[in-house]
Amino acid sequence: MDDSVSQGRVRTGVRRGDAILDGGLLPASGTLLRGPPGTGKTIFALHFLAEGVRSGDTCLYINLGEPAAYLRDTADGFGLDVDPVDFLNLSPSEAEFHDDRTYDLFGSGEVENASLVEDVRDEVDAIGPDRVVIDPITELRYLTTDDHQFRTQVLGLLDFLKAEGATVLLTSQAAESIPDDDLQFLVDAVIGLDLEEDRRTVAVSKFRGSDTQRGPHTITITDDGMCVWPRLVPDHHSREFTSETLSSGVPELDSLLSGGLTTGTVTFLSGPTGVGKTTTGLQFVKEAAGRGQRSVLYSFEESRKTMLERAQAVNIPVGAMLERGTLRIEEISPDELTVDEFTHRIRREVEEEGSEIIMIDGVSGYERAFRGTGGDPTQHLIKIGRYLRNMGVTGLVTNEVHGITGEFRATEQQMSHLADNIVVLRHVEYKGELRKVIGVLKMRTSDFENWLRELRITEHGLTVGDPMSDLRGILTGTPSWQDD
Repeated sequence: MDDSVSQGRVRTGVRRGDAILDGGLLPASGTLLRGPPGTGKTIFALHFLAEGVRSGDTCLYINLGEPAAYLRDTADGFGLDVDPVDFLNLSPSEAEFHDDRTYDLFGSGEVENASLVEDVRDEVDAIGPDRVVIDPITELRYLTTDDHQFRTQVLGLLDFLKAEGATVLLTSQAAESIPDDDLQFLVDAVIGLDLEEDRRTVAVSKFRGSDTQRGPHTITITDDGMCVWPRLVPDHHSREFTSETLSSGVPELDSLLSGGLTTGTVTFLSGPTGVGKTTTGLQFVKEAAGRGQRSVLYSFEESRKTMLERAQAVNIPVGAMLERGTLRIEEISPDELTVDEFTHRIRREVEEEGSEIIMIDGVSGYERAFRGTGGDPTQHLIKIGRYLRNMGVTGLVTNEVHGITGEFRATEQQMSHLADNIVVLRHVEYKGELRKVIGVLKMRTSDFENWLRELRITEHGLTVGDPMSDLRGILTGTPSWQDD
């Protein structure tokens, strides 16, 4: 996966953060990092300075809020090395700054005491910083007489630091009581952090002279620090590929599909529980594995252990495929991932591991897993499908229709338009015996056989019978057999 950094950019140090910024921050620029409390602004700033330390940059943290000792402890908790960083503690809560005094940042003489600007100038002259964090810049509102003076002084401070060659990161406690709209006009870039339910996000609302991924993108904060999971934008990903036909290895099933599935298409395997959707999908995976192609199955409905046992019982050697590396199975539980983390895993499998088949086992489970983690799960499934097509990867999606008998539905989530192909599997009763049938409802890339065929799944594997020309009415919900 290409998350490379453009030449001449300043890395943020946030994992995958530079991927959404077209390589990083602009050198000698000013960036406003805004968001309500608890969204990770200070952690982002510490990553930025720790990256500077790794790069050999001189770094300055002007802390107008939390004391330096707290900031160093926070960095240490995430394993971030900020020991070489110079901390200039100008917090208004410190004894030398009192509520009844204001400060002229640039010593124009309008205010008698100009200790703040003197401290900043002296520190900048002494160390010549390459990176500067001012956290939070909005504290300076309390040190000025009005909004005009605040804006003028912030702009002057930015111009001074940028003229010295520093890349500056300003943090802002975005809130109704602490407005920062005026600051957004003074900087080169604006990055917004937010908290939506239990999901942290980042969005780039302004970035001069560059094409960034605006977002919102998911952010996670763990013991290892902050990580960005870029939102999937299918149109940003494509590659040249030659369409081929993916055989199931079962001649009668291939006959239904006019030879097999076309690579680079998305196929829905739709039917009630227990009808054989997953097994049918694994049959295609098995055949691909025989040609050395890698597949990944994301299971949202059953455990990896159960799937292994069931596959073994029907003569599909899933265990052997796992050992050879031609198959990977990931069991995904509700609340385990956000949808952006999931799409990142798909990208990694396709772009780094060379996976040629992606199978999503269980649309209902998929929706449960990602409901409330960033938009409509169905819309994200559309994006996943478009991404797979653009990359020439074959998608298999099992979709459960809950009615075992009765009126026919291709899908219950109104998602049939997402599929290039729809293979339907149904239970039918014949002379008191429950049987399975399989047929093709839709194929965009070729003609297909209109017959239904009987599907059998035994200890010897999956078999498909001859066309069932005497079966009537399956789509009406009242199937019947016409005896010769």
